[in-house]
Amino acid sequence: MTVAVVEGDARDLAGLRDAFLALHAHQLVISAVPVIADPERAWAERLATYRRAFADGEPLLRIARDGERVVGYAMAFEHAGTDDTFALAPRYGELYTLIVVADRRGEGVGTLLCDAVDRALAARGIDRLVIATMARNADAIRFYERRGLVVGEALLYRLPQAGG
Repeated sequence: MTVAVVEGDARDLAGLRDAFLALHAHQLVISAVPVIADPERAWAERLATYRRAFADGEPLLRIARDGERVVGYAMAFEHAGTDDTFALAPRYGELYTLIVVADRRGEGVGTLLCDAVDRALAARGIDRLVIATMARNADAIRFYERRGLVVGEALLYRLPQAGG
């Protein structure tokens, strides 16, 4: 494995498209809840979220590259305060996106990315972290549990029936 993890910024966002589309394809297969079906629309929505994050603050973007190829990335946000249920104050991190392209999974790329995010959060004095993953993404859940995270809540959806 010749993967290097580097810090990214808003100028790097367009280069994440192919990696995101790989995640989107995976989500279409595993999600119990319908996801945005059109991959380009899904990317446009995610890109808009990332751009807002850079405009509003200092998100953490770490990019895993093998040469020029993006083989994965992690986007994390910092939140001030707490929520009304969990003791997350004074600040906590949210790993919003972790992607490793399919042909590089199982090689430690996700670990490298998460380690880089953990170091960056620690440098900001943040030791609390939340991560959401799809309920049917058993591999991701096992991965995060191996890193010491525990399932703290389940998010349930009620959506209109097709044709209704």
